Amino acid sequence: MTLRLYDTSARQIRDFHPLQPGRVSIYLCGATVQAPPHIGHIRSGLNFDILRRWLSYRGFDVTFIRNVTDIEDKIIAKSGEQQRPWWAIGYENERAFGEAYATLGCLPPSYEPRATGHVPEMVEMMRTLIARGHAYPADGNVYFDVRSYADYLSLSNQDLDHLLQPAGEGETGKRDPRDFALWKAARRGEPDWESPWGRGRPGWHLECSAMAHKYLGRAFDIHGGGIDLVFPHHENEIAQSRAFGDDFAAYWMHNAWVTMSGEKMSKSLGNSVLVSEMVKRWRPLVLRYYLGTPHYRSTIEYSEEAVLEAEAGFNRIEGFLHRAVEQAGAVEPAAAVPEEFAAALDEDLGVPHALATVHTTVRQGNAALAEGDKESAAALAAQVRGMLQVLGMDPLDPHWSGATASGARGRRDLTDVVDALVGLVLDQRQAARQRKDYGTADAIRDELQAAGLVIEDTPNGPRWELG
Repeated sequence: MTLRLYDTSARQIRDFHPLQPGRVSIYLCGATVQAPPHIGHIRSGLNFDILRRWLSYRGFDVTFIRNVTDIEDKIIAKSGEQQRPWWAIGYENERAFGEAYATLGCLPPSYEPRATGHVPEMVEMMRTLIARGHAYPADGNVYFDVRSYADYLSLSNQDLDHLLQPAGEGETGKRDPRDFALWKAARRGEPDWESPWGRGRPGWHLECSAMAHKYLGRAFDIHGGGIDLVFPHHENEIAQSRAFGDDFAAYWMHNAWVTMSGEKMSKSLGNSVLVSEMVKRWRPLVLRYYLGTPHYRSTIEYSEEAVLEAEAGFNRIEGFLHRAVEQAGAVEPAAAVPEEFAAALDEDLGVPHALATVHTTVRQGNAALAEGDKESAAALAAQVRGMLQVLGMDPLDPHWSGATASGARGRRDLTDVVDALVGLVLDQRQAARQRKDYGTADAIRDELQAAGLVIEDTPNGPRWELG
């Protein structure tokens, strides 16, 4: 089956055809390291980690670039607020991001370039843009002339004549207020580098274009990032890269936000949930399941109740695998995933539908265990492990051994046991319904309701809650 992905630039799902057969190149906008990561930051890396794993499963050799923006207005502002060197803030938070990615099971990138390591490449790119009439120097700054690039704003589908883009601090000498800075003239107390136009520092947008060009060449397959980067960041990347002469990205993929009370999770709003704090309360694997289960283009509305629900769902999967190993012996992951699982991921990385297949297989496996059919249970457990390995969520993988939350486990340990037991009974009820033994199924439901549980049958299987 052909892999299909939603391309932001085309505003539709397209068949994916890599530029080079058997190889896929991805550039993901990584962290701006002015502060430690919250779960909204890490969602992007996790979503694209799942994409990368699926492409690898499908047989592609994947080159995955995720940059670090270690010089930018926000980092300089933090330096002033904290009275600390900008590089110390950047390095500290770069390490925090790296730890968060690793803790949640994201594979390391093929390369992880820093912006400050690529100033010479940016200078050369600006030279070419000025020579071609797409950029101009003014007052020690260098600006991109947006009207020189006919397709400007095609990604975000905006009208240039109605675009409001106020100038940043120190951005003087613009011919048009909508022109954006490639190079910012040096200011007292700020870091700067030498250039033909005077000392200064690079603009945010130019950094990614230079790094993508260096590591992926004139053209690459997929450019990814959060939906908030479509404008201005990705729009400006396209303009300067294509004006420079690169074909740049063939597909654009954007993940949605994690929100709280309907607002984008961000440090400026004070509503962020730091990964370092979350893993003190929740197992990293549960957090990966929570952030990776929704479709990447769907907004996640954060709440503790939602994480608890994700934990309960994952515990049912994990509980089956542990019971299968206890009763049937060691279970290795199946080499091939079920067709319906593959079809779901091939259709724009449909993780929710793929996980529905996982849960269906778990119910079948629990039914096999209940009937004493260890051989079938082991085969089904192997399928479950194979699917979870593709998603980076296999609890029996050595990566996750010992990866437990550091606190608040007593109450949830009991919750885990109760959820696993109720899940086993519900799987037995589901098995009775499948063999049309409705009397037994109804009797199980009535017993559970008498115990104070409300049972709801959903397309993804039965759910329970206290009545």
